[in-house]
Amino acid sequence: MTQPPLSRQIQRLEAAVGVQLLARNNRRVELTEAGSAFLVESRRLLSVADAAPEVARRVAAGSVGVLRIGFTAASAFDLMGTVLNRIAEAMPEVSVEVKEMVTRDQLTAMDHGEIDLAIGRPSADPDIYHSRALKSEALVVALPADHPLAKRTRPLTTDDLVNEELIMHSPVDAKYFYDIVVRMLPVSRWRYAHTVSQILTMVGLVAAGRGIAFVPASASQLGFGKVKFVPIVTHEPRPVELHAMWRRDERRRIVHRALEHLHPENLS
Repeated sequence: MTQPPLSRQIQRLEAAVGVQLLARNNRRVELTEAGSAFLVESRRLLSVADAAPEVARRVAAGSVGVLRIGFTAASAFDLMGTVLNRIAEAMPEVSVEVKEMVTRDQLTAMDHGEIDLAIGRPSADPDIYHSRALKSEALVVALPADHPLAKRTRPLTTDDLVNEELIMHSPVDAKYFYDIVVRMLPVSRWRYAHTVSQILTMVGLVAAGRGIAFVPASASQLGFGKVKFVPIVTHEPRPVELHAMWRRDERRRIVHRALEHLHPENLS
């Protein structure tokens, strides 16, 4: 009598696995402990295999996956939370990873494939990166809250600030803000009390009475009770910008889907 085909297939499977999967006697056949575990895993793998084509299609469409976004500390004052909320609403099955870095380091990280999208200051090489303005804002004067000018109800002028000591942006580590302030205001009229690279540090020094500073209007959201933020007249009303930047050779659909939802009118 020949062995039934099913029995031969089971024996070949047990030989391939290297363990007994079925316990047999004259009255019944049942799974061994190893056989039960093998059955569970086999069903799981079949389910994964069945789902794989749909997962691949959704990843290709940018509907699921991981999006890695770099951002500057200053963008977290106001814009970054709105960016993340917008992506979460439009792409709920996308997992977003964020990394805080200065703009220069974000561009390097993009070149190395460590992030997909940068939120920072517009300093990228246009031959390598696309750049889109997401927000523009005014410069304001950060003053100690007990400063006489803190009570002014009109925008200040540079003449109002004669003889003040200035906490200035670093021309190396905060070049974007340094260049804006130098372009907007006659900074040679003031003595530099300190030179720093971070807005948070700058406002903290103002709170300590170390001088005045020119900062983006969004810095007022930092919550320093000892600092007053007062408008100042400049020849450009909103010179400070934050941009989304991505590589020109970026092909991942998830990045371009996110960018479809990141426009100034969607983030106000």
